[in-house]
Amino acid sequence: QVQLVESGGGLVQTGGSLRLACAASELTFSTSAMAWFRQAPGKEREFAAAITWAGGREYYANSVKGRFTISRDNAKNTVYLQMNSLKPEDTAVYYCAAARLVTTQRHGYAYWGQGTQVTVSS
Repeated sequence: QVQLVESGGGLVQTGGSLRLACAASELTFSTSAMAWFRQAPGKEREFAAAITWAGGREYYANSVKGRFTISRDNAKNTVYLQMNSLKPEDTAVYYCAAARLVTTQRHGYAYWGQGTQVTVSS
């Protein structure tokens, strides 16, 4: 059974940084595209960032481009999201997801983690 477990969320002030991690098990991680989505209270889950299985290409939502960086370590079966210059509007539950092919569409991801809360105070 595939498991994705996120960690690293928390409370941070505006302008601060956080690094999220997602550890995968029972997944052919090295050949899976990985992504981060987020969901704010009362809003739809939205795409934040994705990375191809080899790590050669990265994709970002316009709202996080230049501030967030996705990366992966296939030896550790882990994907990361480095979040800098955080804003209150970045407050959300952040979810890790895995798919065979990289996409920015939520329905393209078959596996999801349980989410980790990120709260940015003003």
